[in-house]
Amino acid sequence: MTGEHLGAELLSVVARLNRFATQRTKLPLPWAQARLLSTIEDRGAARISDLACLDHCSQPTMTTQVRRLEDAGLVSRTVDPLDGRAVLIRITKKGRQVLTEARIDRAAVIDPRLERLTAEDRETLAAAVEVIERVLAQTD
Repeated sequence: MTGEHLGAELLSVVARLNRFATQRTKLPLPWAQARLLSTIEDRGAARISDLACLDHCSQPTMTTQVRRLEDAGLVSRTVDPLDGRAVLIRITKKGRQVLTEARIDRAAVIDPRLERLTAEDRETLAAAVEVIERVLAQTD
């Protein structure tokens, strides 16, 4: 693997890994909703317009997705303290539990394959995960 296309190769392999785990797991909610719930968990309280922008969809589409999560008790709406006309979407305790369960179930698909790796390969992979975490922590 060359450094020339490392970003594209990394994105491709991570996408394939995600598809592999998702296709072999019965998630407690649709994948798009799980992804949105994860975004809300990572980002913290957010306006629907901000979530729509992050997900590259229209505000009405995001409103529908948020309503589904809200109906399931996975997110809640609170008034934005900076603008009383706006609401913020927050993940609930139940939302965190569902997301944790989904992550555990998806990891259970991958873990047996990781166990078959050599100790050296697992150490290399663990180091790569740390590097990816640092890349994600960078601010622009």
